[in-house]
Amino acid sequence: MILLLMIADDFTGALDTGAQFAAHGVRTRVVVGPDVDFAAAQAEVLVVDTETRHLPARQAYDIVAQLTVQAEQAGVPYIYKKTDSALRGNIGAELTALLRASGRWQLPFLPAFPQMGRVTVGGIHLVDGVPVTESPFGADPFEPVRHSVVTELITEQSCVPAHSFPALTSGDPVPEAEGILVFDADSPADLLSTGRQLVNNGGLHIMAGCAGFGTVLPELLGIAADAPRQPPELHPRLLVVCGSVNPITMSQLRVAEKAGFTRIHLTPEQKLEADHWQSPRGQWEFQDIHRRLGENSLCIIDANDVGDNALTESYASARGIQAEGVRLGVVRSIGYLVSALFTSFALGTLLITGGDTLLQCMECVGVKELEPVCELEKGVVLSRFIYKDCSRYVISKSGGFGQETLLIDLARKISGTTKQEPPNF
Repeated sequence: MILLLMIADDFTGALDTGAQFAAHGVRTRVVVGPDVDFAAAQAEVLVVDTETRHLPARQAYDIVAQLTVQAEQAGVPYIYKKTDSALRGNIGAELTALLRASGRWQLPFLPAFPQMGRVTVGGIHLVDGVPVTESPFGADPFEPVRHSVVTELITEQSCVPAHSFPALTSGDPVPEAEGILVFDADSPADLLSTGRQLVNNGGLHIMAGCAGFGTVLPELLGIAADAPRQPPELHPRLLVVCGSVNPITMSQLRVAEKAGFTRIHLTPEQKLEADHWQSPRGQWEFQDIHRRLGENSLCIIDANDVGDNALTESYASARGIQAEGVRLGVVRSIGYLVSALFTSFALGTLLITGGDTLLQCMECVGVKELEPVCELEKGVVLSRFIYKDCSRYVISKSGGFGQETLLIDLARKISGTTKQEPPNF
């Protein structure tokens, strides 16, 4: 029986929140698309990636509302709207859809992820101490965040009242305001104390937040098992596939390259020419990439140009390709590469950064469902899936997560799960 439905708007976000339950031994599944058979789902926690982050707000609203109604009809006890920890996407529209479709009069929303430096103070969302609009997420080329005041961001897409409140502590009553209730949090303790007061004063049938609040939900909802999972043995070869333009990821790639990772930059033609990889030139280039992967145990395939993305921008501009066309071209190109390399000995352990990139890679391989296993680092999720009747693993992370040495640290950790010596950086 499904005890909790999580509704996420992208793939990596679905996984990093689902992993909070999987790590406690709770049966968790992540599926793509809103067509869900609740009666047949073999999971206690079902995470649905609706892929609504890049859709028009009205379309996102309809998808989330329909899924909420289906969950209500199926008798699912808890519904969680997972939002982006940097407030990207159709947050106002999707929160409104959950509230209205559920028939409830209040929706508590805790957007903070203090463990990753993303906090809400006085109703303002901060990333590493600065308002989110002044962080790299405010300058995102595909989905820039326009508001740091959370209630202002919500009301841009919603006519439902949105109110801001401080974190609740023991004995505090839950505010009686109608609509979306945004709660501050600048520590995991704030998330837990607010959650406890919400549970004690009417429950948490519907709720919203990112993976931050997700970390305390197993305890709050009482659905954590007693058998935490340990990472399986992983292949020491590591291929990092990057489709993210986030500066945090760019820094991680530079540090890893300096430490000895082989970094392969895709050209504008490889990313944006239709059927490039099927051409004679593309086939030769693919064989060259395959050879380099075989010769180097730690590799990066990077969709960004050397230095910046000026070459790709110029190439796209000359051909009238808009930003959305560039985004789609990049993920399709990477998806082809991963599917073509998937059965190669050179692949080893696969790490994919960026939700769009992960989704396209899995679709090209023919995978529609992932089972989170555990977090290898905060926000870095190891998942299992079935490919040709065999269990396979993939590591995923959002582009905006992690310390500069993340890829080096992961390479050492992965080697530590085998009998081989870790890389000597």
